[in-house]
Amino acid sequence: MALLPILCYPDPKLHKVAKPVAEVTDRIKTLAADMIETMYEAKGIGLAATQVDVHERLIVIDVSEERDQAIVLVNPELVWTSAEKRINEEGCLSVPGIYDGVERFDAVHVQALDEHGKSRKIEADGMLAVCIQHEMDHLLGKVFVEYLSPLKRNRIKTKMLKAQREERA
Repeated sequence: MALLPILCYPDPKLHKVAKPVAEVTDRIKTLAADMIETMYEAKGIGLAATQVDVHERLIVIDVSEERDQAIVLVNPELVWTSAEKRINEEGCLSVPGIYDGVERFDAVHVQALDEHGKSRKIEADGMLAVCIQHEMDHLLGKVFVEYLSPLKRNRIKTKMLKAQREERA
């Protein structure tokens, strides 16, 4: 397994829309395993393939306390959303150190393939529902800061660009 580099906002590649995975092959299984390892190493709870510059519909999530219950979702689709919404504090491995409130559905049902190509349906609420929606946004080329006001978004963009310049210096 290998650690993968995570794209940082405002990298334009984060805005590419991911294509469906045609078939769960060994390449996809390896990518999922590498993404899980990368997510754990970065202390995240979710990672979309878009964030590692692979523009295919694949996300990995683990919201467990023990960090040993990774979920792989290939070609995830929301099939149901609750009427209720809630504002939750979110962060993102592509926007390190930034957290803000984002309104999401309270509960969702998602249909996807697992890492073996088998169909699965997950009924999620709480942190898992938030994480699924956040990661699925990445597959659509959307980063959570886009839910924030233009003023906040521009401040974050400026802060991220400055940090990237300092890192390169």
